[in-house]
Amino acid sequence: MSLQAKIMEQMKVAMKSKDSIALQSLRAVKSEILLANTKGGDAKFSEDDEIKLLQKLVKQRKDSAALYAEQGRVDLADPELVEAKIISQFLPVQMSTDELKEFISGLISKVGANSMKDMGKVMGMASKELAGKADGKAISSIVKELLS
Repeated sequence: MSLQAKIMEQMKVAMKSKDSIALQSLRAVKSEILLANTKGGDAKFSEDDEIKLLQKLVKQRKDSAALYAEQGRVDLADPELVEAKIISQFLPVQMSTDELKEFISGLISKVGANSMKDMGKVMGMASKELAGKADGKAISSIVKELLS
């Protein structure tokens, strides 16, 4: 089932259960997918593009929530976190920190990296291979930790 079909199915469930926050976040995802499809012209919107789009939307929600919480506006931060959680249910399962460390250490030995100078090489490969499976910040922090 395509992402758009899954979103539509969840929208129906949200409408029936009168869950306004879920409905709002699902409509936002649907809107972004439609915009991305129209921008691309004839090109098909791939599964990787869908994952990147969903990650972007989750990151936006989390960043907004952090800003609201920083300003003491918990009333605005909580709905953003709920929306992020709803959107992230369509993302692939994220790797745990231990799995991530194990994978990146294997990648470091494969590349032959031994200092912070090689961080770019490792990050490039790790980001490419872990797309959708791990957050960029988590990858970066583990690469820094292992190379230093």
